[in-house]
Amino acid sequence: MAESHGGAKGPATDAHTEADGGHHSGGFPPFESSTFASQLVSLAIFFVLLYVIVSKLALPKVGGAIEARQNKIEGDLAEAQTLKDQSDAALKAYEGELASARSRAQAIGNESRDKANAQAEAERKALEEQLAAKLAEAEKTIASTRTAAMSNVRGIAADAAGTIVQQLTGVVPDAASVNAAVDASLKG
Repeated sequence: MAESHGGAKGPATDAHTEADGGHHSGGFPPFESSTFASQLVSLAIFFVLLYVIVSKLALPKVGGAIEARQNKIEGDLAEAQTLKDQSDAALKAYEGELASARSRAQAIGNESRDKANAQAEAERKALEEQLAAKLAEAEKTIASTRTAAMSNVRGIAADAAGTIVQQLTGVVPDAASVNAAVDASLKG
């Protein structure tokens, strides 16, 4: 059982797959000169038909879409300009209000500072008056204390002079002579 491939000679089994669909005389059909006229007529009809379809159906839709898009863009630009103008106006109003608020705040600050200065000045004057009154009272107290001390100094000086004379001489001096000597010495 030997099979042979290719080299065995047997009955002829060569099958052809070509179909003889007609004889063409010279190659590619669109290039045959005998069909040029019909092809040109078909091309013209097809071109006119395509032109009519495109110009009547497709171009109006595309033109309408382009016009609608252009209108939308112009509308958006107009709206954007309107909004920009409104925002500019709002910004100017805001800046005006801000400047007004700053000036009011400065005026309030100046007024508050002036009131505080006036109040501080009034408190300072009241304190100076109180201190002046206390100083005058203290001077009166010092003067009365000095007067009292000076009156006591005469008595102390007389006692000290009597004690010194007694210690030096051993004799107690009489009070009238001691007082007269102290008065002479205080007068200068």
